[in-house]
Amino acid sequence: MIAIWVLLALLILVLLVFIFLYNSLVSRRVQCQEAFAQIDVQLKRRYDLIPNLVETVRGYAAHEKDTLERVINARNAAVAAKSVPERAEAENMLSGALRQIFALSESYPALKANQNFAMLQAEIAQTENLIASSRQQYNSVVAEYNTAVEQFPAKIVAEMFAFKKQAFFEMEDPAQREAPKVQF
Repeated sequence: MIAIWVLLALLILVLLVFIFLYNSLVSRRVQCQEAFAQIDVQLKRRYDLIPNLVETVRGYAAHEKDTLERVINARNAAVAAKSVPERAEAENMLSGALRQIFALSESYPALKANQNFAMLQAEIAQTENLIASSRQQYNSVVAEYNTAVEQFPAKIVAEMFAFKKQAFFEMEDPAQREAPKVQF
C-alpha cells in the first residue's frame, strides 16, 4: 500500500515539474514576442520619419535621385520583411541608405543648415538609439529562451510541444565586427 502512495506521489511530482517547465517555456516565448514588438514600435517610428526626411533632402538635392530612391526602396523592403533574419538584413540596408542621405548634408550646406532636416536627423538618431536598446533587450530575452529550450529536462517538454529556438535580431554587417586597424 505504501508503494502505491509513493508511486502516486512521484507521478504527481513529475506532473508538477512538467507543468512548471511548460509554463516557464510559454512565459519566455511570450517575453520574446513582447520584446520583438518593442523593436517593431521603434522601427515603425523610423519608417514614419523617413518620407519626411526624403522630401526635405529632395528639395535641396534634387539631382541625388539614386540616393533618395535607395532610401525609399530600403524602407519598403524593411516594411515588407517578415522573419527576424529578413528584417535584420533589410534594416542593415536601410541603415546604410540613411548614412548615405546624412552624408549628403556635407555636400549641401543649405541642407545641413535646414532646421527641419536637423530636427529629422536628431529624431532619427534618437530612434536609432531606442532601436539599439530594444534590440539588445530582445536578444537578451531570446538568449534566455533559447537556453531554456536546450536545457534538460525542459528540452523534453520543448520537443514535445514544438518550442523552437528564436533567431537573434542582428543588424550589423559581420564585416563591421572586425576591429579597425590603427597605424601610426
